[in-house]
Amino acid sequence: MPQPRALIVTIYGLYARNQAGRSGGWLSVASLIRLMAGLGADQAAVRSSISRLKQREILEPLRLGGVAGYALSRRGSEILAEGDRRIFERPRARMSGGWLLAVFSVPEQERGRRHALRSRLSWLGFGTVSAGVWIAPGHLAGETRDMLARYGLSGYVDLFSAGYLAFGDLPEQVGRWWDLDRLERLYQEFLDDCGPVLERWRGRRAGAGGAPSDGEAAFADYVLTLTAWRRLPFLDPGLPAELLPADWHGLRAARTFAALRARLAPPAQAYVVTVTGQPPGP
Repeated sequence: MPQPRALIVTIYGLYARNQAGRSGGWLSVASLIRLMAGLGADQAAVRSSISRLKQREILEPLRLGGVAGYALSRRGSEILAEGDRRIFERPRARMSGGWLLAVFSVPEQERGRRHALRSRLSWLGFGTVSAGVWIAPGHLAGETRDMLARYGLSGYVDLFSAGYLAFGDLPEQVGRWWDLDRLERLYQEFLDDCGPVLERWRGRRAGAGGAPSDGEAAFADYVLTLTAWRRLPFLDPGLPAELLPADWHGLRAARTFAALRARLAPPAQAYVVTVTGQPPGP
């Protein structure tokens, strides 16, 4: 079961921003507690998680109409917007797009910055050619430039657009630069957890989503599915299909997530509207 604060971030990403035109990405504390109860989190865990997200400057307190609640901070909104591009759009590289090289050197006395840089590059999906040379598909250039500037890391890095010329079999090299076996295991774990959820919903008769209990169940399954899924597109660089192992689990996992999203998102949204008392945003 994911940590409550991870579930809260998912809820804000899916539903609070839908109200941005009306309430600034805001949810009342009471609504959030009720939504989280459907995910098995008690009130104390919700309040503790909100406090941690406030300390991390993801949420900020805001009263609307005398009602206590929390809104997304600017930083929180930026993080979620960055995640949208990878989670829902999931661009896959083409062989013609070439490669992006990040060559960096961080002084020993700034080890914290070195750790931050490596963590950020890993989160973008970079693989490691050597200690100070990291590689990613060329289509990640824009995201990488934005990330380095946002976190004040651009002074340590040179970025290059490159093509692979020699001296090895490229699919084998890719297997050295990225830990594809680990990615396969993570995708298989997602399939093991969420594949049965999809089959259960497919087994329901057509049109069986109108009852309130169905909406609450769809909400719970959708939030849990998205929370399980959302880190995977960041760890996966979106390599060209020609360079992936046969029967790559990531492709099946992506299809499973897309099918669950299509099936669960509408009734989940309807349920959230009943809890929050707010119409869906534009």
